[in-house]
Amino acid sequence: MGSGAIATSSPGAGALFRYRGFALFFAVRGISSFAYQIAAVAIGWQVYALTHSAFDLGLIGLMQFLPVAGLTFFAGHAADRYERRRVVQICQAAESAVSVIFACGTFMHWLTVPEIFAAVMVMGASRAFERPAISALLPGVVPEGMLQKATAITSSVFQAATFIGPALGGVVYAISPGLPYAVMAVGWGLSTLLLGFTRVERPVAPNAPPGFRELFAGVGFVRRNPAILGTISLDLFAVLLGGATALLPIYARDILHTGPWGLGLLRGAPAIGALVVSAWLARRPLEGRVGLRMFQGVILFGLATIVFGLSRSIALSVIALVVMGGADMISVVIRLSLVQLRTPDDMRGRVGAVNFLFINASNQLGEFESGFTAALFGAVPAVILGGIGTVAVALLWMRLFPALRDVETLE
Repeated sequence: MGSGAIATSSPGAGALFRYRGFALFFAVRGISSFAYQIAAVAIGWQVYALTHSAFDLGLIGLMQFLPVAGLTFFAGHAADRYERRRVVQICQAAESAVSVIFACGTFMHWLTVPEIFAAVMVMGASRAFERPAISALLPGVVPEGMLQKATAITSSVFQAATFIGPALGGVVYAISPGLPYAVMAVGWGLSTLLLGFTRVERPVAPNAPPGFRELFAGVGFVRRNPAILGTISLDLFAVLLGGATALLPIYARDILHTGPWGLGLLRGAPAIGALVVSAWLARRPLEGRVGLRMFQGVILFGLATIVFGLSRSIALSVIALVVMGGADMISVVIRLSLVQLRTPDDMRGRVGAVNFLFINASNQLGEFESGFTAALFGAVPAVILGGIGTVAVALLWMRLFPALRDVETLE
């Protein structure tokens, strides 16, 4: 249908790609997701090759998280005050430029570890501004009533990147350590160009200058809306307690007694489950009792975590991880759709920034919690306790947030 006005009908999931704005948005999300996954592998390998230090590997995550923690609220306000498409373009252009520096420094052998950390912080700052803006951009490029399907489709390309991107990055890195950065630079440069042709049917109207009240308006909005507060905080605590994937190297080597191929299989298993479920939800969106379905997804995630913790068979462990990934995707699609639909367009950037901060905190702190608990009690008890904690949080949240439990549809 080209880039004409967005209709209010509800076509099938495949028909979404007839809308030029969504098709270009999907391409941008796919290309940038693959570039980011390649970056995660290439930077980690290069730092370890230069330092042979596990501590320095941990610092990569810290260097990425610090800009997010410091800039999140400014980033959310930028997404609501300025044209979101331009904000994303600037961020991806910056990521492309950093990738060029990485490539040149690697090919010419002058790149040092401190310089890598500095570049990683720039990329972290770019992502801090990019994520709220691109998340808030999605409702403006899809037909009304199609947000759940669009969320499932765009989530599927992220999961595909999570599954395929690291393997692709490893192969390219094996050819030449500087080549992954060249691929990243081209990818982010192409997505920057494609964004220029993406038409947004419902652009945001600029709001007030960034005073203190406006900067933190997203926090106040989330606090005043029980359904949104419930879904964001549920994800925070579920991921925080259910971080079994951080212990996969221990499980692969010491418990399942497999090699690197087994670790790769375990790491890819959740993405397989997520891809299957996202493809299903894109074709058959949830139509009733979606709040309850989200809680059921989190409970299933916790139960599958317990099964994984108890397993001594790699086949059963892979099945448990596939179920974990699929159950998590149910929660992700409902959460993202619910937050977007319950948030006014002029607030989506700031609320998305709060959501993004919670997601990053849960991922980073969840890895720390899993490692700390494993150091105290061992890997198996840590995973089992995490799964039990996830189920307990879901049951508690059902009582604390009845408005979320009783949400019927995502229309």
